[in-house]
Amino acid sequence: MASHLKEEKFLIAAVVVAVIAYLLEHSVMEGGRGVALVAAAALIVTIVFASMRVAHHAELLAVKVGDPYGTMILTLSAVAVEVIILGIMMSGEETSPTLVRDTIYSALMLDINGILGLAALLGGLKHGEQPYNDNSGKTYGVMILTAMGISMIVPEFVPDDKWHYYSGFTIIAMIALYGLFLRMQVGQHSYFFSYSYPRSERQKEHPEEHHDEGSVATSVSIILIGVVIIGALAEFMSGFMNEGLRDSGAPVAVTAIVVAAISAAPEILTALRAALRNRMQATVNIAMGASLSTVILTVPVMEAIALYTGQPFIMAMSPVQTVMVMVTLIAAAINLNDGETNAIEGMTHFILFATFIMLTAIGL
Repeated sequence: MASHLKEEKFLIAAVVVAVIAYLLEHSVMEGGRGVALVAAAALIVTIVFASMRVAHHAELLAVKVGDPYGTMILTLSAVAVEVIILGIMMSGEETSPTLVRDTIYSALMLDINGILGLAALLGGLKHGEQPYNDNSGKTYGVMILTAMGISMIVPEFVPDDKWHYYSGFTIIAMIALYGLFLRMQVGQHSYFFSYSYPRSERQKEHPEEHHDEGSVATSVSIILIGVVIIGALAEFMSGFMNEGLRDSGAPVAVTAIVVAAISAAPEILTALRAALRNRMQATVNIAMGASLSTVILTVPVMEAIALYTGQPFIMAMSPVQTVMVMVTLIAAAINLNDGETNAIEGMTHFILFATFIMLTAIGL
């Protein structure tokens, strides 16, 4: 029992931090912007560590069930964290109506250009060309393009008085897309998302699986508890961040990047480890799967909230965002077309990620 508690020290610390935040909430709010930003930063670090424990147990489940179920569990746990944080933040009175749009856009840039780009760059420098199943890249790419087009490009042309009709259609379309995709991923087309490595490579894939760290039920329970803790921390973080950034002149998208980075933090480490072990299939599944899950699962949940409250979010991307998404998906379609990644392909995506950061810094 003591050993299990020691292993979950980050989640225990997160509970303690949540209690402290609850007790000091009014004092922090009255302390000014500087105090609020420090408190928000502390909560962000705590959320990241807590989400890493959630991702760790998702990885344990992934090892036990294997691909494609493994990476699906990991990406779904990350998206659950993101949806909870977004839902809590959007309930605030002073939250930007573009937060959902900007977070999904930021997540796409971070997952495809940041995670996949850096992993392919570092993995390529270490191993040269890294093989994977090209069916996965093609399938993820066309699904992401369709989901983004329906939910974040077409809304630009929907009249304001018709938004609720299109919002309802978007929910149905996203659920239908994900339902079919899920059937493919775990059914007759599951081989699209796996790669048969040589025996010597397979033995290196999961060295940690020789260490039993509890049952499936234990991992599932800790994941659920962790998500609840993260939700509580996110509520306080939202308030502190809004207070700290009030009248500061900081770009609105900063909050969106923070939310996207929090949910992607565990995926970044997992994807980089996989690439450095020459297991690019896992990296592609994580990066592209996280992007798809973010769009196809976050959109219907947030649209349902909009319909329930009667207050629409601004989902249509700005012209700059649309161009960046199109360039990213075209580059991904070309780079993920031949079943191998290399450092040059990784560098192209990483430069796109740097461009995204630069555009955000100048307020675009």
